[in-house]
Amino acid sequence: MISVTQALDNLFALAKPLGKEIVPLRAANGRVLAHDVASKRTQPPFAASAMDGYAVIGAEAVPDATFKVIGESAAGHGWRGDVRSGEAVRIFTGAPVPEGATRVILQEEVMRISNEITITGNIGTGDNIRPAGGDFKQGDVIKAPRRIGPADIALMASMNIAEVPVMRRPDVALISTGDELVMPGEEPGPDQIIASNTFGLYALLQDLGAAPRLLPIAKDNPASLEMCFDLAKGADLVVTVGGASVGDHDIVADVAASVGMEQSFYKVAMRPGKPLMAGRMADGALMLGLPGNPVSAMVCGTVFLAPMVRVMMGLPALPAARKTARLAEDMPAGGPREHYLRAQVADGEITPFARQDSALLGILADANALLVQPPDTPMLPAGTMVDYIPL
Repeated sequence: MISVTQALDNLFALAKPLGKEIVPLRAANGRVLAHDVASKRTQPPFAASAMDGYAVIGAEAVPDATFKVIGESAAGHGWRGDVRSGEAVRIFTGAPVPEGATRVILQEEVMRISNEITITGNIGTGDNIRPAGGDFKQGDVIKAPRRIGPADIALMASMNIAEVPVMRRPDVALISTGDELVMPGEEPGPDQIIASNTFGLYALLQDLGAAPRLLPIAKDNPASLEMCFDLAKGADLVVTVGGASVGDHDIVADVAASVGMEQSFYKVAMRPGKPLMAGRMADGALMLGLPGNPVSAMVCGTVFLAPMVRVMMGLPALPAARKTARLAEDMPAGGPREHYLRAQVADGEITPFARQDSALLGILADANALLVQPPDTPMLPAGTMVDYIPL
């Protein structure tokens, strides 16, 4: 067996960023920016009013000062001309500030009679003007790589970037294995259960920004698994779930080898999730064989699959992000394998669930963290700071 760190290093060595493509801005959300993009304009492109009010020469803005209103500046319809001494231009939020004006007096701070205003209140010290380029300037850069979110979409739209260079989304083929499995919605036989792992992994991959696809369940015979491998051709990554252990019905390693998979490693010193396998298929696709227990598959999805996919999307090769919290109760000594315990984090404290069986999806659904217990950890008293992976 190898350590979790060694397994991740091997996966990062296998995984390489995929190609680039150009997509419309509206399709870029959730994708990874492939290279830097530069703004095509300055924002705001002119000094703009931050308030509704009157644009005047700032030095003349004192209590009881009177101004003649000579025009109006609205968003999309600026006032063309200069503001001179004793003059004011009615202005609205977002409108261009006329030449000569250096301050906007709020409309609540003046009294207007016909075409004349008088400052009536305490006007403070702010000029209420947004300077040209106060948000960004033409040529300012959004750095890659970065996962594009809604705020980035809005920013690029404002920069007049209509098409975005992004990394290609990994095509990930998901294969459940086992005679005991049927698809959700089907009626299981007396010795069968519902396939759940690939559906959870499908959702995880969607959240990552990959392009997952579910293949038929492979039965516990070489011909069925070979058919599924054939259906997976064209994928960047093939993920099998189950059949990776050493039982008589665990045939994934042998069948994968028979169709040309070159194995990188097999078995990791962790729990849950020891029977983990990885390699490269004959057509160049990566393969990751996950254990069949539901919790094991989802934990390995978080610890191994997600970081691997992020590298394929052009993001840095980093393990799952960790945080720290105080143990809410004493934790027994750990065993020889790194243990990922389902836990709840609240108010800076973490509490592992009493039951940690790798078949209990209900416990996983209630957890918001995986408490990471390193190998051979002694008993830790309550209050000890420990690492966890947020879920």
